[in-house]
Amino acid sequence: MDNVAIVVDDLDAAVAFFTELGMELEGKGPIEGLWADRTVGLDGVRSDIAMMRTPEGHGKVELTKYHTPAASGTEPENPPPNTLGLHRVMFAVDDIDGTIARLRPHGAELLGEVAQCETIFRLCYLRGPAGIIVALAEQIG
Repeated sequence: MDNVAIVVDDLDAAVAFFTELGMELEGKGPIEGLWADRTVGLDGVRSDIAMMRTPEGHGKVELTKYHTPAASGTEPENPPPNTLGLHRVMFAVDDIDGTIARLRPHGAELLGEVAQCETIFRLCYLRGPAGIIVALAEQIG
């Protein structure tokens, strides 16, 4: 797998969120033209993307802000974790509590609470930019 793409309404805020999560901005730029239209199946695509990569370089998240055509909203606005489709993106972290504290100023909200799975992991779900669900896992065992 190369990357997961997430459509956002505020590209700078999403970049700040994922940077705080520990990802690095690999590059940022405009996407438009006939090739873009043909690839995504839309006419008149004009967007900006930011490619974020994990520190070890094996995983990437592509953040996309559509200018035209305008992005369409989801119903409901903040779908619950059991909604069909892309469910969430999970990140392994060394300090789950510290990560949550760093992400809160960027709009992150816990969906439930930090829970412990036996003696192996501490886990939680957060709602991040554009309503996406980000899961965090801290290995403890």
